Amino acid sequence: MFQTVPKAAGQFPRRTLLKALAGGAASLALPAFAAWPDKPIKIVVTFPAGGASDIVARVMAEQLGKKLGQAVVVDNRPGAGGSVGGLVVAQAPADGYTLMLSNSTPVSIGPFALEKQPYDPVEGFTHIALIGNAPCVVMANPQAPIKTMTDVEAQARKLGRLDFGSGGPASIGHIYGELMKKAMGVNLQHIPYRGGAPMTTDLIAGVIPVGIDVLTAFVPYFKSGQLVPLAVTSAARSPLVPDVPSVVEFGYRKLVLDNFFGLSGPAHMPADVVARLNAACNEILATAEVKKKMLELGITTQAMSPAAFTGFVREQVAVLAPAVKGAGVKL
Repeated sequence: MFQTVPKAAGQFPRRTLLKALAGGAASLALPAFAAWPDKPIKIVVTFPAGGASDIVARVMAEQLGKKLGQAVVVDNRPGAGGSVGGLVVAQAPADGYTLMLSNSTPVSIGPFALEKQPYDPVEGFTHIALIGNAPCVVMANPQAPIKTMTDVEAQARKLGRLDFGSGGPASIGHIYGELMKKAMGVNLQHIPYRGGAPMTTDLIAGVIPVGIDVLTAFVPYFKSGQLVPLAVTSAARSPLVPDVPSVVEFGYRKLVLDNFFGLSGPAHMPADVVARLNAACNEILATAEVKKKMLELGITTQAMSPAAFTGFVREQVAVLAPAVKGAGVKL
């Protein structure tokens, strides 16, 4: 009986070998995370539930879950001016399963208020997509003799000190109050809270006369008369509260500042995962449903590439980091 002996490698036709090699090369070139996502994704929010970042994160989590076909959950990790949550993400595996609802506080403010900077806010993350921008709002208790931005300055001069609350030490509301203090040349005393929600409770109760935070969560309180908006911190009025003047209208041009919302992850995330997340975010932001939701929150949406968003973050850090250090803000 004769036995068929396999051909030696050199005996295979050249075309067959080339096809085999090409197939092997193609399999080696497949993205490491081609199956991503194959488990739930977590978005870390650096503030407690109920604040502006939390609201935005939950809107995006719901929509991303639909786009990506996986559950997207929100994980609130407040503390240290956003740096607690920021560090959780910076130290997480760069596999696309741990992300951060990034904004001015954990990126441009908090890290620079700590004795030892915990992470590089630009190079320590992969900045994936900008969601949008929203101004802060300076607001007052209705019973306080403060109805405009100029009243804040006047009352602080009259009393020698005026308290203002924010969502926490080194929050954007805190830093904005420090900028007001410097611009007005008055004694504004910061009263920190663990998030926007408890600050709002005390502001409505009259425990503090003035509060500063991102506009997003406060419109219902303005409509109900529980709080009085004094000014928005953008260069122009917000379409969400068109009757509320901008700080520019009071002559405070140096006090123009917007808070941003974005999606970031650990440094060195796979390019294919970043591209997919960026595309998904931009598609979500282009829908009428989400545009409407964001506008209701006072956020102007804006699509950006990862490179453009990284440049945007770098520019804001260059502006706010010196303000934090100059004000002597410490956590």
